[in-house]
Amino acid sequence: MLKKTIIIGLIGLSTMISCTKNKKAVNISNDYKLVWADEFNYEGRPDPAKWGYEYGFIRNNEKQYYTDDPKNTRVENGYLIIEAHKEKIANKDFKSDDFKDRSWLHYIPKIDTAQYTSASLTTKGLAEWTYGKIEVKAKLPKGVGQWPAIWMLGENKKEVGWPKCGEIDIMEHVGFNKDTVFGSVHSETYNHIKKTQKTKGIFIDKPYDIFHVYSIEWTPEKIDFLLDNIVYLHIENEHKTTNEWPFDQNFCLKLNNAIGGMWGAQKGIDDNIFPQQMVIDYVRVFQLKPLKND
Repeated sequence: MLKKTIIIGLIGLSTMISCTKNKKAVNISNDYKLVWADEFNYEGRPDPAKWGYEYGFIRNNEKQYYTDDPKNTRVENGYLIIEAHKEKIANKDFKSDDFKDRSWLHYIPKIDTAQYTSASLTTKGLAEWTYGKIEVKAKLPKGVGQWPAIWMLGENKKEVGWPKCGEIDIMEHVGFNKDTVFGSVHSETYNHIKKTQKTKGIFIDKPYDIFHVYSIEWTPEKIDFLLDNIVYLHIENEHKTTNEWPFDQNFCLKLNNAIGGMWGAQKGIDDNIFPQQMVIDYVRVFQLKPLKND
């Protein structure tokens, strides 16, 4: 299967998207340059120089156990595959005191055996960025209980915790709402625990059958959320404190397919749909070129 490869010499983008009703047209100027990418033009495990793994139960009372098993994540035919399975797997951390503490703090199911496996990839410790255009072309998994996400976390999470570190959800989808994807930001002031998060959904055509491009354009003044290069959510910097705008620091990128959880399981989990794949064609990060000296 052939896929489009990025032209190394192409530094700028010059694309004009026409206006549609209630949608803002976007000009991608040639002021951007490509600073990081994975085109997945190889086979096997995700590139370890670019991607790390999350393991076990992590957050949101989700039911999947994250692994680095090639069954759950691999690169094949020019695509990154994140695949969820209905299968039992022992929770190796179940008896540890650290897990019990984490499960209380981060809403992790306190069970000794998981019923689902999946994968979550992260650039944490490998590549992080402040500002830019982050772009992911993907096809989503299908079915009630699926909760795929393309998102970012602030690098100071360990020091200040969530949500003070900031979170940027480039794309979230829940399987029971099959024709909508969401973009959101979370901070100390604006987050889903307080029901104050800044978020918006947008209709999406055939997200399970065709690839769409999910992206943000992030500057010191704003974060725009785009579906196929059309802005549908605009977040402005209010210039108050880091409680409102923690987005002037490095963020890592995460790709995952969660199962169930506080949002994903609101209509249950359909066990007849597995396995399900989130398929990523490419991930690209652009940043503005430095201004030339006069």
